[in-house]
Amino acid sequence: MVVAAFLAGCAAAPVVEQPVTPQTISFSKADAGRIPADFVTALTGGGGAISWVVREDPQTPGGAVLVQESSDDTSYRFPMCIYDKFKVRDVAVEVKYKAIAGKVDQAGGIVLRYSPENYYIARANALEDNVVLFKTVKGKRLKVEEEPMKVSAGAWHTLRFQAKGNHLKIFFDGQLVIDRHDRTFSGPGQVGLWTKADSVSAFKDLKIEPVQ
Repeated sequence: MVVAAFLAGCAAAPVVEQPVTPQTISFSKADAGRIPADFVTALTGGGGAISWVVREDPQTPGGAVLVQESSDDTSYRFPMCIYDKFKVRDVAVEVKYKAIAGKVDQAGGIVLRYSPENYYIARANALEDNVVLFKTVKGKRLKVEEEPMKVSAGAWHTLRFQAKGNHLKIFFDGQLVIDRHDRTFSGPGQVGLWTKADSVSAFKDLKIEPVQ
């Protein structure tokens, strides 16, 4: 009886949400050719191996950016790089994103409230010229809202995604482009970066802070 009660208690253990202190991750202190410390990779969909590594960039102060380099053109393929230090519900995440290459897609995005196969995505795409709010539910990606927006390939853009309760906001280059409410994922999860298919995309200046 004691064992059964113990197991029942373990099964019901809640996900613990950690407080977020404002921080900026520049990737300049990470080793080139490797994934940064405190990050892990994840993949929704099919295709081959993914490759998130730090690369030197002479046009970037500090000289380093995080790049998803694999170019597998499987369409339903979403490589992610997840920050593995905490889980949080209400948070704002901002990053600079540049589309480098891709024939199927040239996409980059931010993931919030991540748990395996369940999460929100704010995504910009240089081939489609749009910004989209998605949610992935049990591995199935669903579009919530789309906004036409010029996304120039080879140029740095700033993408910001914030969640507070069921209120989700996406900003692109400082402009609020999507403002929606959604109750699908109400608990805490991890934050991370996202690409699609054969998108070779670079990221830098990752900011994580409490949402205002």
